[in-house]
Amino acid sequence: MPHPFAGNRLVIASHNPGKVEEIAALLAPFAVETIAAGSLGISEPEETGDSFEANAALKARAAVEASGLPALADDSGLVVPALGGAPGICSARWAGPARDFRVAMERVHRELGDKNRSAKFVAVLALAWPGGNIQLFRGEVEGSLTWPPRGDRGFGYDPIFIPIGANLTFGEIDPEEKHRISHRARAFAKLVEHCFSER
Repeated sequence: MPHPFAGNRLVIASHNPGKVEEIAALLAPFAVETIAAGSLGISEPEETGDSFEANAALKARAAVEASGLPALADDSGLVVPALGGAPGICSARWAGPARDFRVAMERVHRELGDKNRSAKFVAVLALAWPGGNIQLFRGEVEGSLTWPPRGDRGFGYDPIFIPIGANLTFGEIDPEEKHRISHRARAFAKLVEHCFSER
């Protein structure tokens, strides 16, 4: 059920500067003022959910309750079927306290061994309003994993992920091209269609 976004201010419930910047750029055409949760002193809640949807929703809900403004949260990660879906919702945690994704990529490579290298990136956006209404939008992109890592663009697991139909990793692809085909872009397209298409 579409729920048009009627306000002009939106809290981005993320403490990842790259993610905040990316989402703000995607929302720029819709004349929405985006505010990073960190700039309001909103702390990041513990991700206790058992799915991308649950974690995105709890982050959005916490930001709404703290700010009184609509909030948009994202939860995303790499899903590797041969690893039972890991790292999945623990994608950032695999990088350790220092968020060193070289460590995380090495762990994926080590645990995968000679198993099937198919993988997908998943992103779920949660848009929450004061009063409790919340909508979820999921985007996925299928691909395969390569080793060693290639490219220094993007972030996270991008240097080892090759989307289907491409020869380059997300770490090598031009950022504008990545934004057109990524899991987050696909989730965002659904968000725009349901909430911003009439602006």
